[in-house]
Amino acid sequence: MSTIDLQKKSVKIVLEKKNIATVTARVGLVLDITGSMRTLYKNGTVQKVVERILAIASQFDDDGMLDVWVYDHEFSRLKPVTERDFDGYVNRIILNNDLIHKFGRNDEPLVMKDLLKKYIEEDPSSDPAYIVFINDGGCKKTIKPIIESSAKYPVFWQFVGIGNGNFDFLKTLDSMEGRIVDNANFLHIEDIERISDNQLYNSLLDEFPSWLKEAQEKGILVDRKVAQQSVQPERKGFWNRLLNR
Repeated sequence: MSTIDLQKKSVKIVLEKKNIATVTARVGLVLDITGSMRTLYKNGTVQKVVERILAIASQFDDDGMLDVWVYDHEFSRLKPVTERDFDGYVNRIILNNDLIHKFGRNDEPLVMKDLLKKYIEEDPSSDPAYIVFINDGGCKKTIKPIIESSAKYPVFWQFVGIGNGNFDFLKTLDSMEGRIVDNANFLHIEDIERISDNQLYNSLLDEFPSWLKEAQEKGILVDRKVAQQSVQPERKGFWNRLLNR
């Protein structure tokens, strides 16, 4: 059995244990590509992260597609990755692409706004968006109003701090006030290479089930049969307000 098949099996077990095996969700991955991440890109660690998160997308998403962004003080929305083309994805699509800005300083709000533009304005859906956001420290506090503003939309932010950077702000996500639901969680993994698939998926999906339940109760998640047009004007207004922040 291939590695990706074993990872998919691990995800399936976790989803069944958490009673969300029938949930359909769009999955996005945001990758820090600041200077301090250079070694993790070069040694294959980031490629392995892509593969492990792809296993989640393969279980959640109807088409098994993982949307990918990279960011430093600029950002790039990349070609989605699937089981058909994940091999060598990081080298082929990121490192060998001179059009992608790499290894600069961090500026998270820019990429977060583009992600919301895609899931709320460009490609709205009644399916939730589950976002894994990889950061190796120093995340800007200016993401706070973005998280607060997006709380009333079907987007869940799962931040993952890797290494030994400064994650003081990300640790405050659970206590952030002023939101209709708690739409963000933080997980610190010192060495992402050493954590087992079972531990990783259990931790990544720890708060997602409770968010799903609360979002349904608050009317943030609606039945697929509900027409999308009725929410479009309000979503467009959200995007305009976000850009003006």
